[in-house]
Amino acid sequence: MVLFGKREEPKLSEVLGQDIRRPSNVEAMSNQHRKSVSNRGLTGASALTVRQSIFPITLVTILFFLWGFAYGLLDVLNAKFQNSLGITAAKAGGLQGAYFGAYLVGPPTWAGWVVRKFGYRWAFITGLIVYGIGALMFWPSAVYRSFAGFCGSLFIVGSGLSTLETSANPFIATCGPPRLSEFRLELSQSFQAVGSVVAPLLASRVFFKDTHDTDLSNVQWTYLGIAAFVFLLAVVFYFAPLPEVTDADMALQAEQSSGLTGYVDKPLKKQYKLFFGVAAQFCYVGGQVAVASQFIMYSVESARLSHAAASDRYALAQGLFAIGRFAAAGLMMLMKPRWVLLVFMTGVMIFIAASMGVNGEGGVATLSLVLFFESCVFPTIFTLSIRGLGRHTKRGSSWIVASISGGALFPALTGLAADHMDYHKAMCVPLIGFFVAFAFPIYLNTVCAAELDGFRESKIGYTDEDGLAIGDIKQEERRASVIHEEKGVMPTEKEFSY
Repeated sequence: MVLFGKREEPKLSEVLGQDIRRPSNVEAMSNQHRKSVSNRGLTGASALTVRQSIFPITLVTILFFLWGFAYGLLDVLNAKFQNSLGITAAKAGGLQGAYFGAYLVGPPTWAGWVVRKFGYRWAFITGLIVYGIGALMFWPSAVYRSFAGFCGSLFIVGSGLSTLETSANPFIATCGPPRLSEFRLELSQSFQAVGSVVAPLLASRVFFKDTHDTDLSNVQWTYLGIAAFVFLLAVVFYFAPLPEVTDADMALQAEQSSGLTGYVDKPLKKQYKLFFGVAAQFCYVGGQVAVASQFIMYSVESARLSHAAASDRYALAQGLFAIGRFAAAGLMMLMKPRWVLLVFMTGVMIFIAASMGVNGEGGVATLSLVLFFESCVFPTIFTLSIRGLGRHTKRGSSWIVASISGGALFPALTGLAADHMDYHKAMCVPLIGFFVAFAFPIYLNTVCAAELDGFRESKIGYTDEDGLAIGDIKQEERRASVIHEEKGVMPTEKEFSY
């Protein structure tokens, strides 16, 4: 129980009982918190304004680009090792199993515990260090040309990246006004998509240009450079002024928004929206990775393209994925995020079904459009799933990150289906996963609409006409005092609506 971090979560009575000393959002920004932070204590970060959150969000967005870059390099480096070591296609599937398998182990256990016990800063630093160690392990794996060593290195890299995701996703979602939560994560994740596009281009045109397929020296130097960079980034995060958003802060924020959302504190076992979100994310990520892993072979089969031409089509599809994320972020400023998720998941369902029956370049185009509509799904499922978790936010977030392990199952099943049928019919496997994920936005738009819209209407983190931050305890006390002095009456409950 200690390992899973339940003892680190505050009780609501503890949060509301901290009346004597409630820090302001200014204190949240000024306190460096380089030491571990109690997850049960308030820091004042529940009411951070847009201006206060810009720098920390920008810094953490670098991490999104980093693991997007790492994921983009993964397929290229896997191919180099496969060609060099004579790895069969079946064994190559084990590489993704090692990478995504780390997501099943880390987030719900030690990675989630680090976030709750020591705070986001130390989770970032821990993830970067583990990632760097995994990158260094590629050097001896390449020297000894060891497949087992390569799988172990990928597992360590996946452990580091899963720790970063366990901390970075909820940090972005909670650092700033709650009504912009989906927009913030969507925009930050857009740079992750850019990293995934840039990495293969650099790999083919810079890192591995004019090298033989069996030459692993550039692979070694590439990962050595990555290790040096992430270790340096860990130092940057140690000194960077990051606010710490605790579960106590999220509990207070949920209570302040209860008039709009109908929030009622519940034990984690009754957070049904979270559990549905975990299942939907598991199936969605599995489908996404399955489509990505089979895209090139599908294109070769569908349009009779060469592998080089099919790789170019895949690069274009990844570009559409990145564009889709930026487009979805923009739409979220105009539309409710639950609507955006429903529209994009509908597009995924239409085009994945079409890809099973369309041949030629049309088939490649339909599968490319699947990637475009996939773009907003992961970050939007994440943020909508943790809405209203309050004091359970960090633990719930770690479970959603653990669901990324679906990427270890669905690609193998899709490859198995392709071996027995063809790549067109094999798309039925990701179709099944997407169908489960498609049920989630339907659920959100029917059962959870009022709650989600309440958070959308919340003004916490914004300033009123007097320039006072709404939701910040110090500013609220000042506002109440001004009202009392000017009107000669005690402030009413309505004056504290957020």
